[in-house]
Amino acid sequence: MAMTLFQHVRQRHNQELGALITAIADGAAAIEARIRTAGLSDDILGAAGSENVQGEQQQKLDVFANDTLIEVMKALPTVAAVVSEEDDEPIVFPDRPNAKFIAIFDPLDGSSNIDVNVNVGTIVSIQVVKPGSDVRAAILQPGTEQVAALYVNYGPSTILVYTAGKGVHGFTLADGEFLLSSGDMLMPEQGTYYSMNEGNIGESLPVYAKAIGRFRDGSMMGRKYSSRYVGSFIADFHRTLLKGGVFLYPPTVKAPNGKLRLLYEANPLSFIAEQAGGAASNGRYRILEITPTEPHMRTPLIIGSQSEVSAIGGMITITPRE
Repeated sequence: MAMTLFQHVRQRHNQELGALITAIADGAAAIEARIRTAGLSDDILGAAGSENVQGEQQQKLDVFANDTLIEVMKALPTVAAVVSEEDDEPIVFPDRPNAKFIAIFDPLDGSSNIDVNVNVGTIVSIQVVKPGSDVRAAILQPGTEQVAALYVNYGPSTILVYTAGKGVHGFTLADGEFLLSSGDMLMPEQGTYYSMNEGNIGESLPVYAKAIGRFRDGSMMGRKYSSRYVGSFIADFHRTLLKGGVFLYPPTVKAPNGKLRLLYEANPLSFIAEQAGGAASNGRYRILEITPTEPHMRTPLIIGSQSEVSAIGGMITITPRE
């Protein structure tokens, strides 16, 4: 039988981290079960009637996924705090002197697509509270301080991909258990796809339109690129991890600081991308070296194969802001 997720993490890292990642995986399995029956119950599809801290309309599955992940992590004495896209403030668990992990997550990425049966996902970043540090202060660490990161892609099959600093590994959900299906995953050095919401191209800096034009005509990388954009970040990133290429969400007029959140979207996927041989930038700086100023801080993002990320970054560096 294939190696289980817990066995893999415990063998390569340690039992405490294995227990935390396994608990998150258990929560993801419960979320997956609810997603699989999304068309059969009124309490699954549709808006919940409230907004999250981002001002985004919460879906019913957002609330379920958030509550599920908080509960599984709250049950672990090693978890000091959780930070969720769906909650205004971090949730700190008091009276846990030995707790060292902070779990920062987007419980259901792409949830606006659930009504039309498009892939959604869960993204998690795991950090540690250093001895003597304040828990709330420890939340605002750069991505280089992550000890693990993972995402779950709820697609035709449900796949969990994680790194804890020793490569990237994929697991497929089968009969309630995540089993190793892709060990030591590597992103191609160069791909053939770019991924961007081109409806926003007129609202972003002209350099991004130039970059897209050069991908299309083959003058950027010596080959013509095709466009692939699902509109669910997890789905677009998972394809990029497997096939190479680049995903980009630049700053726009409506989102001058970018749309994606640093702590629980950009950081964990950048950690995974780098561990797989890829790269991630905000256009000028490495994502993992950015120090967050608040839990829901946003960032522009260029993530994918080394070649494409470097090429776009080079254009931005040499092109003055217009």
